[in-house]
Amino acid sequence: MRITRTTAGTAFVAGALVLTLTALAYPTMLGVQNTGNDQARIITNTVYGPLTEADRDFVVKVRAAGLWEHPLGLMAMERGTTPEMKEAGEHLVVGHARLDATCRRIAPELGITLPNLASPQQQQFVSTVDGTTGRQFDTTAVNIMRITHGQIFPAIADIRANTKNTLVRQLADQANDTVLDHITVLEKTGLVNFDQVNFQQSAPPNLPKVQLTPPAPQPGEPVISLTAPPGLEVNTSAPGPSPTVR
Repeated sequence: MRITRTTAGTAFVAGALVLTLTALAYPTMLGVQNTGNDQARIITNTVYGPLTEADRDFVVKVRAAGLWEHPLGLMAMERGTTPEMKEAGEHLVVGHARLDATCRRIAPELGITLPNLASPQQQQFVSTVDGTTGRQFDTTAVNIMRITHGQIFPAIADIRANTKNTLVRQLADQANDTVLDHITVLEKTGLVNFDQVNFQQSAPPNLPKVQLTPPAPQPGEPVISLTAPPGLEVNTSAPGPSPTVR
């Protein structure tokens, strides 16, 4: 996820104040990796502790992840060809619905505007998986999601170790459990290509920033809620053991 300088969408500068408030409310460059010059810079002080660029980036990052992984989970529940694949879909849907509820709860408290669309790169992930069927659907979905979960895992640890904001810390705790759970159920499918995953986690493509940026919502646009189907109860906080290697 990325944070860089925001730009105003209007030439009417009734002043720099508008630009400043826009920059605080929504970071325009958010990708998989941090690119801000000083992620530790405090952008505002809240009753929950100081909020840094990295903190704000993280909240938007969790929200954006749900905007593509939640629909992909629903797809896996419907189109997965094995019980393990359908189970992975259930965990993705429930985990991100719960994370999304937390993001929507804390964002107003911290003055953070949440996106309603995933980044172009993330939207392409969904399109790529949607264009496959059968076993290829399972394999493509699992490996894309395993790569992205592996990339975000250390970022969560960094936020948890360094944030001074209690709400961001709580979100990091929840995200850590959820991502570990998702990694575990994805690996249970037996479809993870670890050579591919390890390479792409450590050497992600150098895409233009615009491809990694969730677009800002339109003024007054309601925040979309990600929810799980009624009656779907999944434990996303205590992952089961990985399958035994034979």
